Amino acid sequence: MPVKKGAEIAPAKGKLGVLLVGLGAVSTTFIAGVEAIKEGMAEPIGSLTQMGTVRLGKRTDNRVPKIKDFLPLASLKDLVFGAWDIFPDSAYDAAMHAGVLEKDLLAKLKKPLQKIKPMKAVFDQTYVKRLSGENVKQGKNKLELARQLINDIADFKRKNKCDRLVMIWAASTEIFMKQHAVHRNLETFEKAMRENHKAIAPSMVYAYAALKSGVPFANGAPNLTVDIPALMDLANKQGMPVCGKDFKTGQTLMKTILAPGLKSRMLGLHGWYSTNILGNRDGEVLDDPDSFKTKEESKLSVLEYILQPDVYPQLYKDFSHVVRINYYPPRGDNKEGWDNIDIFGWLGYKMQIKIDFLCRDSILAAPIVLDLALFLDLAQRTGMKGVQEWLSFYFKSPMTAPGLYPEHDVFIQLMKLKNTLRHLRGEDLITHLGLEYYD
Repeated sequence: MPVKKGAEIAPAKGKLGVLLVGLGAVSTTFIAGVEAIKEGMAEPIGSLTQMGTVRLGKRTDNRVPKIKDFLPLASLKDLVFGAWDIFPDSAYDAAMHAGVLEKDLLAKLKKPLQKIKPMKAVFDQTYVKRLSGENVKQGKNKLELARQLINDIADFKRKNKCDRLVMIWAASTEIFMKQHAVHRNLETFEKAMRENHKAIAPSMVYAYAALKSGVPFANGAPNLTVDIPALMDLANKQGMPVCGKDFKTGQTLMKTILAPGLKSRMLGLHGWYSTNILGNRDGEVLDDPDSFKTKEESKLSVLEYILQPDVYPQLYKDFSHVVRINYYPPRGDNKEGWDNIDIFGWLGYKMQIKIDFLCRDSILAAPIVLDLALFLDLAQRTGMKGVQEWLSFYFKSPMTAPGLYPEHDVFIQLMKLKNTLRHLRGEDLITHLGLEYYD
């Protein structure tokens, strides 16, 4: 465990600033949703921190508090929002453009949403080829741009009288990148920033600025970003919690629910074909092959880790796994994830499963943003630093400590998350030994 059992948790006093990189569909749906919930206009459906419970002790004890009552999480009324974006539109105008939420709802939230105007973004079209905007910072090198972000963070905290901050990347997927020699330590990383090295993507500049400012960071895209030695060292040095990568919302969520079920019953897999139809800005960005490569790597790894073909070669060796993303503007944010799954059972007899998930991408992502903001703030107040593997529950491609493989099974992820919460409050962990695990 990252901290001792029953560790002291600093109280959640004052305002918590939630800084969002990107003020598009996900961020505006999140902000509008929180404002609507604060006004009693909606329920926080999809949020584990707000609606979830955690069982304590034996089943006969009947101790099942809500997570928000069990732990000192920040209150929704204490959240303050800020953002960077390449477009200057307010959160209200951006939400109207995104088209996720009904206009009647947005009209009722117009006043608080109009107050949120994005700061100029660190952006380079080299890394997101399908987007361009004018609300962009200028600087002689990437280190100077990072210093501008650090100033933004300090100004936001002061002007909004925030006690604490968290930062969440909710912007577009960058082009595929692998770890480079300049990522090996903080010295080589900062030198590369001064030299405008191509291995330093904008998302890394944000992560660097956050950690330098003492702000926890979550990566909601499949970008490499904070998952490099230099920034992990900085997170540990600064005592900051980090997590990522890539919000687990539609099709991959279905995979992490269904694949563990197939494996638990020892049913074999010949192939899993997945295609997505997506029409929002994310779909446009992923229409570029280099950005799609980043997303593809995130999506493809899930089944390999869950099914363990090396352990179960008779069932899962050499299964075919294909992922496609199709940009189709008329669909907007209402993504369709279609899966064809070819399985086999007793005596090798073949069967099929078909899934057609007509989901709303940002509706599924918004409560993830809320939970991550609150849990990262909790981690910071508890003195937890580095990769927060207990938050893998929220990600397609979870970050891990060096040398460990990621856990993708959503049920194991949830068990790890809730056991971490039990540990923090000095409660016994629930396993099949002694205290039976039934959530």
